Amino acid sequence: MQTPTSISWQKHLDSFLAAKPEKPLIVLLGPTASGKTALSIRIAQHLKSKQKTLEIINADSRQCYKLLDIGTAKITEKEMQGVPHHLLDVLDPKEECTISWYAERATKAIDEIHARGNVPMLVGGSMLYISAIIDGLQSMTASDPVVRKRLSDEYDVDAGVSLHTKLKRVDPESVLVIPRQNKVYLLRALEIFETTGKPKSAQKMKSSCPYDLLIFGIDADPEALRVRINERTDVMLKSGWIEEVKGLLERGYKAEDPGMKSHGYRDIIEALNSPHPPTPSPSSGEGELCEKIASQIRRYAKRQRTWWRGDERIKWIAL
Repeated sequence: MQTPTSISWQKHLDSFLAAKPEKPLIVLLGPTASGKTALSIRIAQHLKSKQKTLEIINADSRQCYKLLDIGTAKITEKEMQGVPHHLLDVLDPKEECTISWYAERATKAIDEIHARGNVPMLVGGSMLYISAIIDGLQSMTASDPVVRKRLSDEYDVDAGVSLHTKLKRVDPESVLVIPRQNKVYLLRALEIFETTGKPKSAQKMKSSCPYDLLIFGIDADPEALRVRINERTDVMLKSGWIEEVKGLLERGYKAEDPGMKSHGYRDIIEALNSPHPPTPSPSSGEGELCEKIASQIRRYAKRQRTWWRGDERIKWIAL
């Protein structure tokens, strides 16, 4: 990862706007728990002081889902401070949030914001979803239901352990952003390899980005980020995350639903179905569950940092 810029983000932003970009698009990315939400509002306030209106487009695939609030650290209405937000709470947890779906909806939102004369900003940490907008990544390979069915059966044998090991061998780039638990993406990556003989990371075509980009990245110290992830996971559990999951189960949602792929939800469901389920009380001792979820989030944050490393377009900010 590059050294954080010595120029303040405010100066970068002022210079960007002074150039009068025809189709401006600001992007704020960074690993989970790095402080993107708070900084996004500060950026919006800075633009407001310059008589510009910023509208934020969510770039966290998990926050697209309704009813998943605490466990996805979704921004609250109070935290928004009146700043318009888009692509939050737009999918049912039973629906799949695909990259193509996101690219279509985000592009539509960007164009509508431009039409209003305002400035759009993508905020989030979903690497492929952001790349779909700023790099124009598009999949070129059709699905093969026969191969998909066979891979699905293989996945069910050991919960994807052997398939994830295979993906690491044949497509080390894709394995950085596809955890073993994400069955849909894991099967798709291996399906592409088996049907084409080439890794998924090579089965993309880039189109030129139609927007004038200013990309900010939050440079988080790994140790400080580890502590923040641990603390935030603990706070989320104490703030009603378990009750949120119980409510989802009562509504008829299940562990295999796409929305439940979000970090922690399936772990909480598994804990609730165990002989000694956790209670919502903070004093009930959820240390083991907290650490299990936090360790997954820490691994994801590491993949995020690896993904963006070396992208010279990003202006890194140390908070």
